[in-house]
This record gives sequence, structure tokens and C-alpha cells, in this order.
Amino acid sequence: MTGPRLLVFGDSLSFHGPRRAEPADEPRLWPNVAAAALGGRADLVAGIGWTARHAWHALISDPRVWTLLPHADALVLGVGGMDTLPSPLPTALRELIPVLRPDSLRRRVRAGYLRAQPRLAQAFARTLPGGGPVALPPRLTVSYLERCREAVLAIRPGIPVVAAVPPVHRAAVYGPVHPGRAAAERAIRAWAAPAGVELLDLRALVGDHVLGGHGNPDGMHWGWEAHAAVGRACADAVRPRVA
Repeated sequence: MTGPRLLVFGDSLSFHGPRRAEPADEPRLWPNVAAAALGGRADLVAGIGWTARHAWHALISDPRVWTLLPHADALVLGVGGMDTLPSPLPTALRELIPVLRPDSLRRRVRAGYLRAQPRLAQAFARTLPGGGPVALPPRLTVSYLERCREAVLAIRPGIPVVAAVPPVHRAAVYGPVHPGRAAAERAIRAWAAPAGVELLDLRALVGDHVLGGHGNPDGMHWGWEAHAAVGRACADAVRPRVA
């Protein structure tokens, strides 16, 4: 395959379909839809719940990512959406739950957190300024996105960079409320324009699909129709710079 290689950093929206998580080479996932439309391939670096901070840490600490950098023809920062989700517990504490021991304690803590999270998210959205804490504040989201952009362009100067406006959700596990999304969108748009970063407007692309209940039953992830729409939009954003 001689077309462009897309280096894609993503959260679970990049590899979850309408039923489950999929292997990274599933052709219906939006990074692969984008790459196929360009006659190229996608190198996906992603994880469940990843924020922009996770993408940055992968970029600077994962040697498998380093092998991809010299071959990248475009950088796609498909993170930032999970940053906007309600986080009643500080993210650092929440991410310690998987390492709690013994196992029985971990299960009890996780079950208690999952029971409390929707209620706390709703209460915070009603009563706290800005709707309460989120997984990563907008100022940090754009800081990590910019670090990723600068680092990759230092190695691959001139390649196009694409990022994303946060999507919407209707996930019961988050209330379903989403008070942090608007502030994150404003911050990402303000960062992207002067940085020369193209944006995928995920709310416009998948909003009706998700809010209409046409995606994954979890209310967060997308069906194949939405993946196709995002993939086509990503290809359109990259194409003028790699033709």
C-alpha cells in the first residue's frame, strides 16, 4: 500500500463498534475508513478512557510509537472527548481502583463507585460551577494536545494535524449529563485555529446518531454509520495536504 500513513491517537471511540471493542485492523473503524479513503493505512495508538494526557504519555514513553513516527504522513489526535466526562472522584484516584488489593476490596470499591457516579454527576451538574469536575480540565487538554503536535512535527515537519471537537453521549453511567463539553469545545477551537490544526466536529458528525439511540447501547460508543461518517470527514481533512 503506497498511500499515506495516518498516526492516530484515540480513545475507545476509535476501536469500539456498536456491540463491543474491535481489533485495531477492523476495517469499519473510523481510522481505517479514513485511511482506506486515502489509499493508505492507519497506525492506531489508543486505549479505553484515554484523555489527551494518555496520548502524550504514550508518545513519550512507548517505544512502539517511536517506530511509527518516521513514517507518519499525518497526525490525527482523536482524543479529548473522554476529558470532558464527569469525574466525581479526582482522575488520579479513580485510576488507582484497578490496582487495589485484595481483589475483594477492589470489586467493592469499583461497584460502589459505579453506583455513586451517575448520582454524583447529576448532583454536581445541578449545583457546582461549570457542572463539576471533569476527567481532564480544558486547559490541560489543549496543553497536552499542543505537546503532541509540537513533538510529532519536530520529527515530521509539515505533516497535517487533525484533532476533534468533543462528541456527545447519552451514557447512563454518567448521569447522563455532560456539562463540561461546551467549555472543552471552546478551548479546543481556540487552540486549533492559530496552530493550523484541522478539526473534526464530532458533535455535528455523530450527535443525531448517538442521541437518537442508534449507536452502542452503552450510550457512549458508535455504530458503523457514525464510524463511516467520521472516517470520511477525517479523510477529507487530510487529503488536501497529502495529495
